[in-house]
Amino acid sequence: MRYISLLLPLVLAACASGNWGNGRVAIATASNGHEFGGATCAVMNNAASWNVTTPGTLAIGRAAGELRVVCNKPGYRTSELRLPPHGQSGSSMGVGLGGGSGGIGLGLGFSLPISSGGGSYPPRIVVNMYPL
Repeated sequence: MRYISLLLPLVLAACASGNWGNGRVAIATASNGHEFGGATCAVMNNAASWNVTTPGTLAIGRAAGELRVVCNKPGYRTSELRLPPHGQSGSSMGVGLGGGSGGIGLGLGFSLPISSGGGSYPPRIVVNMYPL
């Protein structure tokens, strides 16, 4: 029982570590290093899709796979940006039990997968667009 009480804080800390960021992503567009507005962008991941006019902010929430941003504006080529999520995507915790008498030992081990939900996306994304 004493060993379980020593292990409990470690397990709780592993479960408490999760995504950083608040799930909000600002989308902006730029050309030749100068930001401009008025582009319409479709933003999508494995869970949902959104539409935004730049500059704009979306409440995306937790990361769900690659984030894809496709922006259009008259006079510019269509631009696409793909971003993988940042942060932890999962880890594994191993616990071992050992025992024996004299010089003989017996061990038992197992692993518990711990997932943090896939990370998060950057808080600000700038899509570069090029004139026609």
